[in-house]
Amino acid sequence: MNSLVYPTLSNSLTPANPAEGKRRVFIVDDHPITRQGVRMVVDREADMVICGEAGNTALGIELISRSVPDLVIIEIALKNGSGLELVKNLKTLLPDLPVLVMSIHDESLYAERALRAGAKGYIMKREASERVVVAIRRVLSGELYLSEKIKEKMLHRLVRSRHDEVVFTIDTLSDRELEVFHLIGNGYSTRQIATKLSLSVKTIDSYREHLKLKLRLEKGADLVRYAIQWVRSEGLV
Repeated sequence: MNSLVYPTLSNSLTPANPAEGKRRVFIVDDHPITRQGVRMVVDREADMVICGEAGNTALGIELISRSVPDLVIIEIALKNGSGLELVKNLKTLLPDLPVLVMSIHDESLYAERALRAGAKGYIMKREASERVVVAIRRVLSGELYLSEKIKEKMLHRLVRSRHDEVVFTIDTLSDRELEVFHLIGNGYSTRQIATKLSLSVKTIDSYREHLKLKLRLEKGADLVRYAIQWVRSEGLV
């Protein structure tokens, strides 16, 4: 029993923890390669470190609540669960925790929704790693991060007439309804949309009916035409 040697207090603190004093970043993304890429980008910064990662919303909530990082990076296009719902849940559970959305989804379609859900920034995955670091630092400093393109679009939207029916009615759609509407505008059939979103054809038919009601359209052909016009006007083709 006396052969066991316990370190002294001074020895236990040397060398110092290499992550001590660094800003801790957590990643939620269902693509391991993406998580690895973000880890490489963050870990090469002297004052930041990846403190954890998750591939789905359930595990993300559990690990984030346990580790309490300084920033969470979330992909909203997750296979098992909604990234936007995760943003909303984190806003409720940890209101002071900043979230940066980094997604494959076009920012023109989801940046504003991500901010409304509680995110502090939105950046697309196609951006260079230098821009990702800028976005992370901006959000960590308590600021918002959006591309110049989206900032300009949001400013233009603020000065539009409240009688602009297209803007008003599209904004009433839920996140899933907007996703279906976007796919309709890009020429996807009901069956193709069901396959892409891993939903039943019956569910997509229900979404189409909801869309017609919310957008005050009578026929399915009117919905398709309206969706195509909206996608083209927003540059989302």
